[in-house]
Order: sequence, then structure tokens, then C-alpha cells
Amino acid sequence: MNLTHPLAALLVTATLFGPSAWAGEGHDHSEASSPAVEQALPRFAAVSETFELVGVLSGQQITLYLDRFGDNSPVREAQIELDIDGTKYKAEKRGADEYAVMLHEAPVEGVLPVTAKVTAGVELDLLAGELDIHPASHGDDAVHTPAWSAYAAWGTGGLAALALLAWSGGRVMRRRSLRAASAA
Repeated sequence: MNLTHPLAALLVTATLFGPSAWAGEGHDHSEASSPAVEQALPRFAAVSETFELVGVLSGQQITLYLDRFGDNSPVREAQIELDIDGTKYKAEKRGADEYAVMLHEAPVEGVLPVTAKVTAGVELDLLAGELDIHPASHGDDAVHTPAWSAYAAWGTGGLAALALLAWSGGRVMRRRSLRAASAA
């Protein structure tokens, strides 16, 4: 049985589509190119039978998103007053679907109670939630787990090495059998 051609074809295929071909430009999974781990911004959610309010803290600004509970449609015209840990703030309209509150100073780490008074037309509702602020984690502490394509690339490289080994072993065995046949 002659395995030279299939093994050679497998070797060429593995070489062309091996580990270096799997990684595109700027995508080589080396330590230097590991993506930075981003920390999610602190947020709170407050829900009632009428409204859903989500607040996202970025520095001293809280961006608020107010939706109707029933159909998740944005509430475009509302007045929102927040009470954060005993300090009252009035939200200002920003854009079509969001509101914003500027805090006097950035809040400290911990869990802060948030109460929101929402007035939209004739509807009035009180919502309560908690703003949980954790210390920022460092990207250096994050564990890097390679993608499945990295494992596939190594597997392809291993198959290419095995194919090369089998192909060269077959050639050596054929030469030995030719020598033994010519010596007899």
C-alpha cells in the first residue's frame, strides 16, 4: 500500500492551514496582544408595576434609562428625582431616551440605597434599588483563556508533525525492504 501521496497532501494542507494560518493579522494570541479586561460600570435597577429605571455610574455622572414595565418602551417625557444615600438630585433630559444626574462627588465603595421618584404625565411612582460599587480590578490579574481556535491550531500542527513522521518512517521502511530484497 502506497501512502506517500495522501500523507504528502496532508502535510502540505497542514502546513498551509496550520497554526500560523489560523491567526490573522494582529491576532496571534501572544501575551503582548492579550485584550484588556474591561471593568463593568457600576449600575442599579429599580422596578415597579409601571416603570423600570436603570442607572449607570461613570465617575460623578449617573446616566438613567427609564422604560415602561409592560412593553419596555422608553419614557421620553418624565421628571426623575433621585435620593442616593440621603442626598437628593434632579435628573436632566439628555438625548431622546436618557436622563442624567451629576453627583457632587464620586461615591465611595460600598452599597448605596437609591430611591427614585418618577413623574410621567399623570403617573407618579416611587422606585427603590441599590448602587453596588466595587473596587476596580486590575487587568493584569485576569486569567487568559485561549480560544478554541488556538487549540485547533495546535492540534493541526500536531497532526502535521505526525503525518511527516509517518511519511518519513514509511520511506525508511521501503528503503530497508528494497536493500534486503537486493541483498538476497
